[in-house]
Amino acid sequence: MGDMRLVVAGAAGRMGRVLIQIIHETPGATLVGALARPDSIAIGQDAGLLAGCGQMGVEITADALRAIAGADGILDFTSPESTVALATLAAQARIVHVVGTTGLRPDHLARLEAAARHAVIVQSGNMSLGVNLMAALVERAAQTLGPEFDIEILEMHHRLKVDAPSGTALLLGEAAAKGRDVDLANNSVRSRDGYTGTRPEGAIGFASLRGGGVVGEHRVIFAGPGERLELFHIAEDRSIFARGAVKAALWAQGRKSGLYSMRDVLSLRN
Repeated sequence: MGDMRLVVAGAAGRMGRVLIQIIHETPGATLVGALARPDSIAIGQDAGLLAGCGQMGVEITADALRAIAGADGILDFTSPESTVALATLAAQARIVHVVGTTGLRPDHLARLEAAARHAVIVQSGNMSLGVNLMAALVERAAQTLGPEFDIEILEMHHRLKVDAPSGTALLLGEAAAKGRDVDLANNSVRSRDGYTGTRPEGAIGFASLRGGGVVGEHRVIFAGPGERLELFHIAEDRSIFARGAVKAALWAQGRKSGLYSMRDVLSLRN
């Protein structure tokens, strides 16, 4: 089997350029397509030159059908609306779709599940090894410590991030909820302001900070009677997400159609 032929969606953005760099460095992967918004000034440019890898002979385009022609997979860290549209195209083309897009609502996830009947989709709020290992530890801790330990999730990102809580914070919240065997939507507290009353028993709290150029910091706090456990992850470089995404694509090639996560890729399932 030859190299896996990959397309990068959002190729002109910060994450897209890092993805192109990592594909260029990864044995077994090759870039064959690069997508950008129709209004992007990068349209028509060589993707490799834009990413600082040297000329790669792949022109950035807004034509998704043109970009995925002959591809084996697409790496997608774009927007929810763009992601669900690309999921439909990936399903039609029967190619791998790796989704690192954050801010996905339940209706977006339902459309990914529908597309996954015909394509291999790997979706995660965070593609890094460290965060996914942390999520497994959070689930185990929540299961072991019990409801007498209050759970709070604190995250900080750069000033340009548009969604809150972060996809990673929600991934960690879902892990905590799974450990407690509860539904996160019915047990999460997203904001506190004014006279809030006492903390609801069993709640999973979220707090979001924004500023500067912070790549990503996440802390999960288990505050119990007389003791506190904290799990903490710091992302120092966006390349960790890109490396995880390329690893996920290579893992997914040849798999049965379905919706997978990074915990599947990293064999972190219980």
